[in-house]
Amino acid sequence: MKRSRFTEEQIIGILREQEAGVPVADLCRKHGLSSPTFYKWKAKYGGLDVSEARRLKALEDENAKLQRMLAEAMLDNVALKDLLGKNGDARRASGGCGVPADDLRDEPATGVPGDRHRPDQRALPGHAAGRRGLARTVKTLAQERRRFGYRRLHVLLKREGQVVNKKRIQRIYREERLTVRRRGGRKRAIGTRRPLELPLAPNQRWSLDFVSDQMTDGRRFRILTVIDNCTRECLALVADTSLSGGRVARELDAIIAQRGRPDTIVSDNGTEYTSNAILGWADDTGVGWHYIAPGKPQQNGYNESFNGRLRDELLNETLFRSLPHARAVLDNWRRDYNEQRPHSQLGWMTPRDYARALSGESGDRAAQPGGSARTPLATHHHQGSNQPRSLVMAG
Repeated sequence: MKRSRFTEEQIIGILREQEAGVPVADLCRKHGLSSPTFYKWKAKYGGLDVSEARRLKALEDENAKLQRMLAEAMLDNVALKDLLGKNGDARRASGGCGVPADDLRDEPATGVPGDRHRPDQRALPGHAAGRRGLARTVKTLAQERRRFGYRRLHVLLKREGQVVNKKRIQRIYREERLTVRRRGGRKRAIGTRRPLELPLAPNQRWSLDFVSDQMTDGRRFRILTVIDNCTRECLALVADTSLSGGRVARELDAIIAQRGRPDTIVSDNGTEYTSNAILGWADDTGVGWHYIAPGKPQQNGYNESFNGRLRDELLNETLFRSLPHARAVLDNWRRDYNEQRPHSQLGWMTPRDYARALSGESGDRAAQPGGSARTPLATHHHQGSNQPRSLVMAG
């Protein structure tokens, strides 16, 4: 902490001058102070004499010393816990006998010194080294994917060819203190709900929604998210400071040019989606547009779930310097989400692999190799549009 160039006697003297009637501006000019510094002194030393000011300073120094001692004690406590944790790992690696793993080459697995009647139960020398290597790999993956739990990390390890039990990954995950802290959310309504109908083919139903965030300079921007409810693919992440209904229609045209036209689009009742631009676009393209009930975001649950993953894994973890930077980061994350990130509701397949499986096979079990992916919750029911086709254009 930077020390003041004024002693307590000088500070008390300056305050006495102000009490005698000297204006604050003249005092600051005379002694080379700023007015905030003077008023801070007045709040701290006002009404005190020199001896009391010295005693206050001594108490502050003693308090700072105690805080440093407390911080050092807490660091020692953390170091001791880490040491005990490492000793616990060594005991588990050595079979729980409290003897280091290297010493077990000459000791039996029973932990009784001198008892060599069961040499077949001795611990394997490479077990501890293999476990440490696996722990390093798990920690590296967890640092790359900070919001992934042990289940997704286990899927990534299997992709790399490492055959390891999921419970073992869970134990390492807990011992290394990698557990993801779930961020607090709003209260949920209690009760039984009708499950959302799961489309049976790509482009059967898309869903749209907006997410807001801000850049490092405080400027806010919005993100249009477009999801295929069947394959769970993220079709677009459009970021801009303003997204009108006409802009949404143009982005949908761009997606349709690459992917094809959807049967139905689901959205809330935001002004962008109820504008004449969107109503005219839906009428021209023949796409059924379904609006959810007001105040019922759970009716657009697929997109709400995706928005939660987007905010948790990207928006809350990234500082956006500018709009082009945000667009580049969002595009990279979208490709990673579609092509690399395992999806728990697709049997830990990626959305892109799930879509390829659907297009390459037929039947309800097409995208369920080994029966790992979930079956549809309900048979498909074409919702169509709940918006009248006849439009009254403005003007």
